[in-house]
Amino acid sequence: MSNGSARPVVAVIGGGFTGAALAYHLARLLPLGEATIVVYEPRAVLGGGVAYDTDEPVHRINVPAARMTLVPGDDEHFQRWLFETGALLDDPDATTADGHVFARRSAFGRYVSSQLQPLIAAGRIEHRRSRVRAVTEVEDGVWRIAADDGSELWADRLVLATSHPSPQPPAALDKALAGHDRYIPDATLPGALSSIRSDDRVLIVGTGLTAADVIATLDNIGHRGLVTAVSRRGLRSRGHNLNPQDPFGDFVDPPARSAHALLRRVRRTLAEAEASGVTWHAVFDRLRGQGGDIWRALPIVERRRIVRFLRPYWDVHRFRIAPQVEAAIDRRKAAGTLVLHAASITGVKQQTNGEIAVTFRPRHGRKPFERRYDAVVVTTGPGHRSILSSQPFLEGLALAGVLQPDSVGLGIAVDGQSRAIGSDGRTAQTLFIAGPLARGTFGELMGLPQVTDHAVFVATRIADGIIDVAKPGALARPAT
Repeated sequence: MSNGSARPVVAVIGGGFTGAALAYHLARLLPLGEATIVVYEPRAVLGGGVAYDTDEPVHRINVPAARMTLVPGDDEHFQRWLFETGALLDDPDATTADGHVFARRSAFGRYVSSQLQPLIAAGRIEHRRSRVRAVTEVEDGVWRIAADDGSELWADRLVLATSHPSPQPPAALDKALAGHDRYIPDATLPGALSSIRSDDRVLIVGTGLTAADVIATLDNIGHRGLVTAVSRRGLRSRGHNLNPQDPFGDFVDPPARSAHALLRRVRRTLAEAEASGVTWHAVFDRLRGQGGDIWRALPIVERRRIVRFLRPYWDVHRFRIAPQVEAAIDRRKAAGTLVLHAASITGVKQQTNGEIAVTFRPRHGRKPFERRYDAVVVTTGPGHRSILSSQPFLEGLALAGVLQPDSVGLGIAVDGQSRAIGSDGRTAQTLFIAGPLARGTFGELMGLPQVTDHAVFVATRIADGIIDVAKPGALARPAT
């Protein structure tokens, strides 16, 4: 064990929201002294990760604060923290005219960190500020973790709660624009947009949540040039209806057995909602709430059809943007400095004067056209299909046959307990996958409430296993 005692060690790799939530709930579920919980996260604090460790003031949570929480069953836990700590005093734009709070994402990161700090101070959770270099199974169910700082840890339970992989830019962009000062292949990196000048013509590849953040950020820093956002379907993330509505419809009784049947039911329910004076938001709220049951009822081939054909439509309705971000987008559109294209990129050329010539093929077979830009920003979202090559330790586990991609291309293959399934079909009894990388099995695991619930689910599985196992005779591990 890490401390030379007989206490089991639980190692969590990744200390963004998922890893932090799992460690938090595991520490609360286990009696004092029952296990050692170690979280590997190179950032200074736990709970931020890619989503919430941002200094951009216009990066906001995309649901009201009253529905964001680390504690299931206490929806207003975060909102109370905001008011009790005065976290909104320097953010006068956080509260909408009708009283809904859309705080900065960094505030939510601080909130999560603040909930873990007492557990860290009490020794219930250990934060190791290092990246994991390699993970190997040294004996049945026991894992050796080697970190970049030279330390090693033997763990009886291992949880992978790693960050989303970086975006996978279109190959034509990477090949043509490598080395260009204003080619930004990953807009989520700190200061990614700093090279863009105020009058630059900017092409944003992707039209989802990250694209919305980029548009709002450019607007905030004084950019006034033309911004063009492109995606194959030209869909952009929708806004909220903040008027009270109960979720509308039912999609599990009886369950749909095909993507086509589910789509028919959604369309029918949308029409019924409109006739009842209810907006589409309530229908998608029901879909979100029943997402796990809907997903489990579908055969693998139908899940693949949803991912391939319907996922973009789901994403833009499910993952809504804050009113402040929507206002920036609407303002740019009204001013004529933001346009959206539904098209594919078929050609990219870097000109001698630094301009970037891009050829588009419009959707629905219209004639190709060319436009020129000064900067290109990629916002296509995480490249989940490359997750197992995104970090050395994941690649090592994949080469050893411990991990494999899930069958629908959303992450890592897991069983119904969220334990990893290897390339030989066997389940690793002590290796768990937490958060969005498990959604190939569990369905909707991108929204924060679902990620929180899944973290509690995995923490409960681990805690039950530790409590049930007899302690005498445990194998001593090398201290590190």
